[in-house]
Amino acid sequence: MKKPIRVALILAVSAGSMLAQTLPATAQWRDGPHRWDDRRGPPPPPRRHHRDHDNGKIIAGGLAAGVIGGLIGGALANGNSGGPRYYVEEPPPPRCWFEDRRVQNAYDGGWHYENVRVCN
Repeated sequence: MKKPIRVALILAVSAGSMLAQTLPATAQWRDGPHRWDDRRGPPPPPRRHHRDHDNGKIIAGGLAAGVIGGLIGGALANGNSGGPRYYVEEPPPPRCWFEDRRVQNAYDGGWHYENVRVCN
């Protein structure tokens, strides 16, 4: 019993969609502050102020300030703001080793051999 009702409902919906009348699509703006139809055309563009023409100068000024600031900041970060610097390398630490050397005995005035640290 459910199947005939379902089939009838499907046929009614499909027949209604085939017989439904559609309106032609229009691309006109009917609501809002400006109202016009096909005879008058769109509304005029908004008035521009004289300051709107300076956008290129503002952008160029911002780019120039960014480049100059980046150069100055990079020079300060690298430490190159005072000109060239000369560094003197530190000498290497002395090279040391132990040798057996003949030394004078402080107690009796004689000589003997001791392990002595020798450096350059």
